[in-house]
Amino acid sequence: MKSAAVVNFAPQKGSVEVREIAEPTIGEEDVLLEVANVGVCGSDLHQWTADHSWPVNYPVVLGHEFGGHIAALGSKVIGWKEGDRVVSETAAVIDPNNPMSRSGLYNLDPTRKGFGYGVNGAMTRFVRVPARCLHRVPENLAFEEACLTEPCCVAFNAVVENSRLKPGDRVVVLGPGTIGILCAAMAKLCGAEVALVGLEADRHRLEIGKQYGCEPIIGDATAWSQQRDGLGADCVIDAAGVSATLKMALQLVRPNGQIAKVGWGPQPLNFSLDPLVQKNITLQGSFSHNWPVWERVIALLASGQLNVKPIIGGVWPITEWFEAFEKMHRGEVVKSVLKPV
Repeated sequence: MKSAAVVNFAPQKGSVEVREIAEPTIGEEDVLLEVANVGVCGSDLHQWTADHSWPVNYPVVLGHEFGGHIAALGSKVIGWKEGDRVVSETAAVIDPNNPMSRSGLYNLDPTRKGFGYGVNGAMTRFVRVPARCLHRVPENLAFEEACLTEPCCVAFNAVVENSRLKPGDRVVVLGPGTIGILCAAMAKLCGAEVALVGLEADRHRLEIGKQYGCEPIIGDATAWSQQRDGLGADCVIDAAGVSATLKMALQLVRPNGQIAKVGWGPQPLNFSLDPLVQKNITLQGSFSHNWPVWERVIALLASGQLNVKPIIGGVWPITEWFEAFEKMHRGEVVKSVLKPV
């Protein structure tokens, strides 16, 4: 049986199209997952516009934010059954013997390959998933929301695991995309006062940030960051997809403060890092997530403490991927969600 899939077929800009692909064959430790919904990530857009900075195995089916039902089980899979509601982590290929993997940080295994760039992703009806990637989805959590577990995990890892936020901290989040808004929401859950910073073109997305209790700022956030004692923000979370915002983060953060960098930016920096030294700043990168983060985020979603509905701009059939990508790319919606046909 063949199904429609959104395929990134070459490194050139715009090399994405719908193709009919065969149902994948699964190994003994895999499941065949029937996709219910798949979120469109900024990295999917970056591969479409060819301004990404990671290696891609062309041709590849896009999509790594997904959930659905188990359709078939490999012969060695235990603890799961057909019909189970699940979401999947993104680390499709890891080396279990790598020191990072053995310490539980398989997301940092240098040989890791993810869905949607390293192996075929979920913008289609069926995807092959290693059983170790699966997490149960409670009945009360709709797949349109559950498929966004992955970006919520990116935000949780950046804000909770890789920062040291305390209640009452003032936090500036740069970049009101999906990850930026979710980082702001996580910081609010930690008890921080949060400003979400963007450009004039981001006005719609900044308004969505207000629904999470954040202060929307267009342009310069210096005044807000210095409002309390003139020294700057306790933490700046750089969730913008350009390198230049790191310079802004260095200006906004207070002495002995911290910057968590979660946004990718392939451009060279071309500025001095002396303020990092002079202000005694902690600069922390944050990449991906692992098993305990997923379990905690699913609990937050299922309990209603974290609500992703405000960021969902619509659900499109996979065959209408172009409109879903375009609306996100233009900033008309924060997050597009696709549904197999």
